Amino acid sequence: MKTVESLETSLLPYRNKLLKHPLYNKLKTEESIKVFMSYHSFAVWDFMSLVKSLQLKLTSTQIPWTPVGNPSTRRLINEIVWGEESDVDKNNNPFSHYELYVQSMDKIGADSSKIKNLVSLIENGTHWREALIEVQAPKEIFDFVDFSLTVATEAPVHIVAGVFTFGREDLIPDLFIEIVRGLSKNNDEKFDDLLYYLERHIELDGDEHGPMALQMIQELCENDSQKIGEALAYSQKALEHRLKLWDFISTKI
Repeated sequence: MKTVESLETSLLPYRNKLLKHPLYNKLKTEESIKVFMSYHSFAVWDFMSLVKSLQLKLTSTQIPWTPVGNPSTRRLINEIVWGEESDVDKNNNPFSHYELYVQSMDKIGADSSKIKNLVSLIENGTHWREALIEVQAPKEIFDFVDFSLTVATEAPVHIVAGVFTFGREDLIPDLFIEIVRGLSKNNDEKFDDLLYYLERHIELDGDEHGPMALQMIQELCENDSQKIGEALAYSQKALEHRLKLWDFISTKI
């Protein structure tokens, strides 16, 4: 899989910076975790727009239905959507991962008001940029979300897939395992929902969604040098935004 291997090699320096980020060492107290979640919730939310963008581009969402694209790619994205949008909580109740995250925030007392207000504004027709301004999102949050949603709404499918795969999906298990290692030392049951969410992400993204996403980007780039270059450039931007977000959150803890 030459395409995937070349992209992963080029992006390795960014991954290493994220995996060694000092933020993880700060997530040792209940208060630090609350602060982290209040800002990270924006990334949990905007991730779904990348997922749904891929579904819209790679499957048929119109009536009458007709088959679109590669059947294996359709299956890949539909399985990822199913897992992200319609997973279950620890009591086997259906929830999206975003809703699981907000539920865990509320349980530990993290401030979920900004992300809830943002989603409410968008549900009522406010453009995401105006909504971000209205909820007074910090610049790093604004830039992170704006980049994700601009890619989701405007970029060709191979670029969306690159940002999704290398900037988010393929990266998440390695990032979250660092947090779980710290949290697992805390036996306070108020963290149960958060631990479930993180472990669920590691299970799905590491074992299933991550490999699926790598296969998808391989198929979409088709060994085309231009597509590979574009996917790489935008994936780098995604990782740069993640680094800036991690830097910002670290200063707030």
